[in-house]
Amino acid sequence: MRFGIFTLDDWDVSGRTVLCRVDINQPVDRAAGTLRSTKRIEACVPTVRELADKGARVVLLAHQGSDIEYQNYWSTEPHAAVLRCLLGREVKWIDDVCGPVARAAIQALRDGDILLLDNVRFLAEEQTLFEKSLKLTHEQQAQTLLVRKLAPLADLYVCDAFAAAHRDQPSLCGFEQVLPSAMGRLFEEEYCVISGLMEQPERPCVFVLGGAKVSDAFLMMSSVLEKGAADTILTGGLVGNILLAARGENIGEGSLAFIEKSGYSGLIDTARDLLARYGEKICLPVDGAWVENGRRAEAPLGSIPPEVSLTDIGAETAARYQEIIRAAKTVFVNGPMGVFEQAETELGTKSVWDALGDTAAYTVVGGGDSITATTKYGKTAQINYICTGGGALIRFLTGEELPVVRALRQAAEQWGSGR
Repeated sequence: MRFGIFTLDDWDVSGRTVLCRVDINQPVDRAAGTLRSTKRIEACVPTVRELADKGARVVLLAHQGSDIEYQNYWSTEPHAAVLRCLLGREVKWIDDVCGPVARAAIQALRDGDILLLDNVRFLAEEQTLFEKSLKLTHEQQAQTLLVRKLAPLADLYVCDAFAAAHRDQPSLCGFEQVLPSAMGRLFEEEYCVISGLMEQPERPCVFVLGGAKVSDAFLMMSSVLEKGAADTILTGGLVGNILLAARGENIGEGSLAFIEKSGYSGLIDTARDLLARYGEKICLPVDGAWVENGRRAEAPLGSIPPEVSLTDIGAETAARYQEIIRAAKTVFVNGPMGVFEQAETELGTKSVWDALGDTAAYTVVGGGDSITATTKYGKTAQINYICTGGGALIRFLTGEELPVVRALRQAAEQWGSGR
């Protein structure tokens, strides 16, 4: 047991049916029906292999996209094909989650078999809007359809989805109420590494925050600055744009419209408060870039045309950020500096990742887009630790106990000494 949570060392899984929640959510090419990355799938392989090798009947639960992230909303069938290649063994897949066909397939498993169910977010109770609107307790989540249908078929629940540990959904927090539970190897590793780093980071400690998922970023920013964990925060992407808007800078009508359309206007006041309290530690872009007639254009703040939408930091900002990263001792990164998928707006992100590749600092990268950027720019071998979690990593760094961690600890108290 570690951190008051059972691990796989605490349970004998041989001959037992194990429900294993993994996070293999990846960017999807909807036109081709293929995955743009397999990094998160690769990360869950050690746990899946260990369970199967020890004779467990392994049932994998996973999500792919959501009602919010609809461009990546897809079946888990492509993931099963990737798992087969990575494991070098059969991985069954079924286009059902907890209906009669899925339950029959689970009951037909033999020791060492692996079955991946379809996308759990095809169920309404696993949707983000359901979670945010109803705010079910963990006891109430145990009464949802998914848990009521699958739990009676299982002997043990294993959560290996650290990347989704900030979510409060039945597949993540409901099974612990009715089944002996443990964290998988990936969950255990990520939880231990991040805990250790945050207790005593080597200084200077720099956080790099970008991307488009910003609500948690502002919560985390306030926490790490208040606790003194961060010496400097470098900002880009939508995080940077909101902070610039809060300071009264012109970021273009398109950028402001996107902030309003995304429901983030309220964060401008939050950003204004952060700048008032910790402005000396928060680095904002000094120039920005956008696409004009199919080509990159950029200008210093104060000279940005009013009609544009900023989609990258500028070259001067990128150079400044490189200097700070190279002088740091610890660097946490979550989110790109712009729309790095396009050549015209990847300069900022590429510059940051180039600096991550040659800094002497201990570097931690987290989140799906950050992992994709690490792969794109060939920096996987140079990054000290790649965390599958984005939102979970940010929530963890706020000091808030993650819902899944709380559920696993409750399960440990409920189910005693294991085995």
